[in-house]
Amino acid sequence: MPMERHEIEKLLRETFPDAEIQVGGDDGVHMSAMVVDESFRGMNRVQQQRAVYAALKGKMDGAGAELHALALTTRAPD
Repeated sequence: MPMERHEIEKLLRETFPDAEIQVGGDDGVHMSAMVVDESFRGMNRVQQQRAVYAALKGKMDGAGAELHALALTTRAPD
């Protein structure tokens, strides 16, 4: 079953409560997300993206994943 934007944002908000989060996409399978959070400061891009994937709690794992693709933009605030 595909995921809706608000479901993705809810999962991200649990891990990144103070982040600026924008989730886009309409098909529930191929989505995009921008997460700007202070916790990313000092992390490289791979570390930031791994933190976001961990926040999604397995929703992208395996052949039966609810979310097939997530285009990510991550960074610490300016």
